[in-house]
Amino acid sequence: MRRKMFLTGCVLLAVLMTLAVLVPAFSPYSYSEQNAGLRNLNPSLSHWFGTDRFGRDLFTRVWCGARLSLCIGLGSAAICGTLGMAFGAVAGYFGGLADCLVMRAADVADAIPSLLYVVLLTLALGANVQTMILGICISGWSGTARMVRGEVMRLRTSEFVQAARLTGASSWRVIWYHLLPNAMGALIVSLTFFVPKAIFTETFLSFAGVGIAAPAASLGALVWEGRRQLRLYPGQMLYPAFVLCLLVVALHLIGAGLEEGDIESIESREFERTI
Repeated sequence: MRRKMFLTGCVLLAVLMTLAVLVPAFSPYSYSEQNAGLRNLNPSLSHWFGTDRFGRDLFTRVWCGARLSLCIGLGSAAICGTLGMAFGAVAGYFGGLADCLVMRAADVADAIPSLLYVVLLTLALGANVQTMILGICISGWSGTARMVRGEVMRLRTSEFVQAARLTGASSWRVIWYHLLPNAMGALIVSLTFFVPKAIFTETFLSFAGVGIAAPAASLGALVWEGRRQLRLYPGQMLYPAFVLCLLVVALHLIGAGLEEGDIESIESREFERTI
C-alpha cells in the first residue's frame, strides 16, 4: 500500500481495460456502421464523444481502439518476454557457443529498426493486429534476452545454484526453478516498460498511415483520422489522444512502482547477505 505510483497505475489501467472491454460489448452503436445523417456531431448524451466524419459513434470507436492497442502492447510483451527469457537463460547459463549464437542473432535482429520490420510485414501480409505483433517481436525479444542473460550470468555462481547442482539437479531444472524466478523481478519491470513502447510503435505507424486497416482502428489510427478535422472538430483527435495518454501513463506508473520495489528487494537481499 506504500507504493502510491504502482497502485495508482493499477487502478487507472484496470478502469481503462474495463471500459475497453465493456463499452464495445454494450454500446448501442457499432464501431464501423456509418450514418450520413449523424456526421460530425458534437458530444451529447446520445454520443458522449460525438461522431466522426462518417457518422460513427466516437465513444465506441475510442474504446475499441484502446482494446486493439492493449492487445498489441500486451501480446507483444508476452511473446517478447517468453522468447527473451528462453534465449537469455540458455545463453547466460551455458555460455560458449550457445551464448555466441544467441547474442549474434540478437545483434542481427537489432541491426534493422523495428519500424521497418512492421512496415514490410504490413505491406506483405496486410495491416492487422497479428502482423503488428509479429513485426514488433522480430527484434523486440533481443533487449529482454540481453537482460535475462546478464541476470543469469550473475546468479549462476551463487550458493543456492551450487547447492542445487550438488543435489543432482539438471541444468534445465536449475534454470527453471532457481535462476529464472530470481531474475523475474527485473524481467517483469522490463516488460512493463515494453508495453507502452509497443503501443507507441503501432501509434506512430497508424499516424503515418500504415497502421491497422479500416474499419478497425487503434488509438493511433483514430488520432490520425481526427487530425484532418482538428480545426473544425478538435474532439475527434483530442479524445483518442487523451485516452492514449492515460493508458501510457498508467503503464509507466506501474513500471516505475515495480522498479522501485525491485530495487528495494535487491537492497534488502544485499543487506541480509552482508549481515
